[in-house]
Amino acid sequence: MKRVTLGQSATAELIEKKSVFIGYASPVESEEEAIAFVKAIKKKHADARHNVYAYQLREGSIARYSDDGEPQGTAGIPVLDVIRKKGFTDAVIVVTRYFGGILLGAGGLVRAYSSAAAMAVEAAGIVTYDQFTVFTLTVNYSDHGKLTTLLASANPLRDGIEYADGVTLQLALPTEEYDGFCRDVTEITAGRAVFAVTGTRFDKR
Repeated sequence: MKRVTLGQSATAELIEKKSVFIGYASPVESEEEAIAFVKAIKKKHADARHNVYAYQLREGSIARYSDDGEPQGTAGIPVLDVIRKKGFTDAVIVVTRYFGGILLGAGGLVRAYSSAAAMAVEAAGIVTYDQFTVFTLTVNYSDHGKLTTLLASANPLRDGIEYADGVTLQLALPTEEYDGFCRDVTEITAGRAVFAVTGTRFDKR
């Protein structure tokens, strides 16, 4: 399983017939986080004519948008379409508009909001994360030494290590690699290794 989202928060600005469109794009983990981001931008640009937004979340397949006073279908949906067409989720985009005194018409608004949103997305970058299985591996000190080569080749993410009666490694591996890794460790340690899955997360090596 993979998660495609934005790499970071970013901003981009577009001027169209004296109207200023400022696009903000950010990855988010939840709807609450998306709403908080929208509120922060609205507070920052409380003097703007419009603060249009859209967000889409993988969990629950949630998608929301707002035209914020612009003619229906000319702002929020075009921004949401940027998210959908570029194929990422768990992200929010806000496009702030300062009216320049010249009407753009429905087509002009759609193009401007889409362009400002797309520019912010390009600045943020789109990244793909793999699903990792997070687990602990507990072995005795002798077996820990035997695992050096396997750990180097498997290259798990190492979240921590504890030394007590044995050695407990806090690791994460792409989910599709976990079972094979467990088989290899079990064989090397003659079944003495103890595994405990503690969860999953999306990450990159």
